[in-house]
Amino acid sequence: MDKTLSFFWIVSVQLFISPSNSQSTFNCSRASYYGSLDCPANYRGACGYTDLGLQINGGDVAAVHRLYRGGTGCGACYQVRCTYPQICNTDGVNVVATDFGVGDDTDFILSARSFAKLAQPNMASQLMAYGVVDIEYRRISCQYPGSNLLVKIKEQSDYPNYLAIIVIYRAGQKDIVDAEIWQEDCKAWRKMRKPYGDVWDMENPPKGLLTIRCLTSGDDGQKWVQLTGVIPSNWQAGVTYDTLVQLD
Repeated sequence: MDKTLSFFWIVSVQLFISPSNSQSTFNCSRASYYGSLDCPANYRGACGYTDLGLQINGGDVAAVHRLYRGGTGCGACYQVRCTYPQICNTDGVNVVATDFGVGDDTDFILSARSFAKLAQPNMASQLMAYGVVDIEYRRISCQYPGSNLLVKIKEQSDYPNYLAIIVIYRAGQKDIVDAEIWQEDCKAWRKMRKPYGDVWDMENPPKGLLTIRCLTSGDDGQKWVQLTGVIPSNWQAGVTYDTLVQLD
């Protein structure tokens, strides 16, 4: 697994992050940045999205530390704003967590693009010269207008012996804390393993059309979301399948 800091890219759909239904209380922390405005960071990322993210949220992404939560925090959205009124704006930037990263007592390592958006107009270079800044942040809802949940078959999958997936375009503030595959011949759900980040996998998966269910967790509790027949019997590594389901 490549743990190099990276601010990777996601297909062509723009991520919209809404402060609605967000946490009302901000938490204090620190943030730094990676890469530069002229040379975007290039990484694989601990969440397992690999190169799916060149355009996710316009490149406004972050590596997180404590918020990574063993990979459960991958894909969560946050409003981040710095606390230097003479140089920072009041809105900050909305980012999606895509990687794990440890900095100088920081909870966020932002892409350079995101870090620059913390500044008042024409003051980005002055802010970036700090390197590390005091911030406040809160979790907010992710929204993907017009886009369903997608299940991507990881490139490391080996049909039909090994299946690894990630579930992307998760709207709202839901974490995925468990995943299972239905085995029709046994009439039972088989638990998937979480090897790292946002990746779920299984050796010797069932044959035929595959139904997956994910256990989501949020402020309103936990709920199973069933993705019926989402993966075809002749699935292929590297291919993304539409679930026809949306989270809210």
